[in-house]
Amino acid sequence: MKVAVLAEPGHFRLEEKPKPEPGPNQVLLELEGCGVCASNIPPFEGREWFDYPFEPGQPGHEGWGVVEAVGESVTDFEPGDRVAALTYNAYATYDLADASACVKLPEELDGVPFPGEPLGCAMNIFRRSDIEEGQTVAIIGVGFLGSLMCALASDAGARVIAISRREISRDFGERFGAWKTIPMEDHQGIIDEVEKLTEGDLCDRVIECVGKQWPLDLAAELTRVRGRLVIAGYHQDGARQVDMQMWNWRGLDVVNAHERDQKMYVQGMRDAVDAVQNGRLDPTPLFTHEFALDEMNEALQAAKERPDGFMKALINTREVRNA
Repeated sequence: MKVAVLAEPGHFRLEEKPKPEPGPNQVLLELEGCGVCASNIPPFEGREWFDYPFEPGQPGHEGWGVVEAVGESVTDFEPGDRVAALTYNAYATYDLADASACVKLPEELDGVPFPGEPLGCAMNIFRRSDIEEGQTVAIIGVGFLGSLMCALASDAGARVIAISRREISRDFGERFGAWKTIPMEDHQGIIDEVEKLTEGDLCDRVIECVGKQWPLDLAAELTRVRGRLVIAGYHQDGARQVDMQMWNWRGLDVVNAHERDQKMYVQGMRDAVDAVQNGRLDPTPLFTHEFALDEMNEALQAAKERPDGFMKALINTREVRNA
């Protein structure tokens, strides 16, 4: 099998490894693809707390593919089943997954890319946001995740305000159901615009999808008294400061919407399959860039720099272009 190895900051290399055999409760997946997550950028850039080289296939965790073999105790899957899986070495042609971490993909989704982990993440964040019809919901940072949240919130009957830096992101926010869009430029200007749109009430729900200090500050400012602030951005570069005086005075409900329970991850993936199958969600327009397995460096650079038109990159794990 071929596998991408993050050998050092800024450099993946392609290696050959023996194809693994599934354990009793595992399945062997021939991967079709793997999404590139924004959380992959710090390992690619390099941080003092990372050790290199990474394990082969890491940090790919958004894989999907076809079951090639199953362990002796697996009864829910058989060779030929197409699945999304929660695995952590998915920048490769094959990966092992616990059978309990796999979700079958229906025939209607044949040929459709399905990075189950981030789609499931969106469904879990939506559930924990407790969005209802008639609410005003601000979404800060309209990339892949933020666009999905726009779609789910608007489908639930909320008025969605999409706040993002890039014009293409605001366009996608509108395309995915946003009621209004606001450039993420001037802090006080954004607050003033939201106050105007809500007649001073601010927002029932604010979902922060960036993972940086300023958007977190802004999110709190936009949340109304007794509203809910949902932290969906992945904050992975150190400590944060919050205005506890404001949080206390407004009586905010603050939800960290990141799951760490595998059962909840997998349930979110099942919910995502249902949402895509029944038409509530269509993520395919967001898959704007595709790279081969030996183009990992270019893929991560694109995820980091976000060139014109970029929303999310997928790795075609079955393709090697420069070997």
